[in-house]
Amino acid sequence: MKNRKQEVTGRTVRETHSFDYSLLLIVLCLLGFGLLMIYSSSSYTAQVKFQDSAYFLKKQMINLAVGIIVMIFVSRIDYRVLLKRLPGVRTHVVTALYFCAVLLQLSVYFIGKEFNGAKRWIVVGPVSIQPAEISKIAVLLITASFINMAPAMVSHMKGACRILLASGVLIVLVGKENLSSAIVMMAIVFIMCFVAARYKRLYFLMILVVAAGVALFILFGDPFRMKRFQIWLDVENNPGGFQILQGLYAIASGGLFGTGMGESMQKLGFIPEPHNDMIFAIICEELGIVGAGIVILMFLLLIWRIYDIAVRSPDLFSGMICTGVMAQIAVQVIANIAVVTNSIPSTGIALPFISYGGSSVIFLLAEIGLVLQISKKCVKT
Repeated sequence: MKNRKQEVTGRTVRETHSFDYSLLLIVLCLLGFGLLMIYSSSSYTAQVKFQDSAYFLKKQMINLAVGIIVMIFVSRIDYRVLLKRLPGVRTHVVTALYFCAVLLQLSVYFIGKEFNGAKRWIVVGPVSIQPAEISKIAVLLITASFINMAPAMVSHMKGACRILLASGVLIVLVGKENLSSAIVMMAIVFIMCFVAARYKRLYFLMILVVAAGVALFILFGDPFRMKRFQIWLDVENNPGGFQILQGLYAIASGGLFGTGMGESMQKLGFIPEPHNDMIFAIICEELGIVGAGIVILMFLLLIWRIYDIAVRSPDLFSGMICTGVMAQIAVQVIANIAVVTNSIPSTGIALPFISYGGSSVIFLLAEIGLVLQISKKCVKT
């Protein structure tokens, strides 16, 4: 294998030609642990509803198989293809993906299926897709593309507004039906722009403006969202706070070392669908604070590996992609744990790689595939 030597910031470096296997190992460990916890937390519900305690485990294994295939496929495609123009048109691949995400998000309003009071899915035969997960990748890539084309623009109001306008169209479309995903997308864009900007004060001001806008939307928009704030403020006495309250009981009963794998009481009908957004509460109950701490440590290691790849990335575009992926994972982990511990109002954000769900894990693994591809081209000191 031939290594190409080059000079970067005064240091001799060489380009690597292999994946960051430590990143891959961490992701696989989280996926394996997720399968274990999905079976543990869902076996009772699955047995009652489907007479098969492994029903959700089997479905998630199929999701993971698809996701790993997608990850391998993406990891073998040069990320710079995203900046190339499509044959016969003047549109870049990134732009085409962005408009595809917009069309998919618009189609939700017309052909989307409603589950649990939310119209967020497109169902084609046995396959259901949540376009919001595709929109997260589209916003991440279009923002990285804008920053790569004109790095200086993110430090000025006019350029920043241009980026925010491009991403804002998709964020608004997502936010109408799925505010939690829209907030994650906003966080991805702001963190990417903040990291790339030379002058940071502009983004502090914008964060305040956007936060005020979201607050007004919650206060004067759909009463359902305001109800979540009321539940959060009085979770013990509000009937709608039952799920969060049971999650807090699960955390408290777990203690330091937990009740043991499979020994959760709150999953026996007290927490609705404990294998979804509330799975961290079951982790705390069965594995205790120690087990939950190890899970958090795994996420910290994952974020650190992506950060290291971002720092050593060969160009600005790849560095921004890694920054966006890192931001998405970090925001979703923090938001999920904060909801389970009642630190913030309920948002419906899944715990990455661990919570049950097809679209979420498949498209997250696609993003990991991108990061693995970039890691092959990173410089090694």
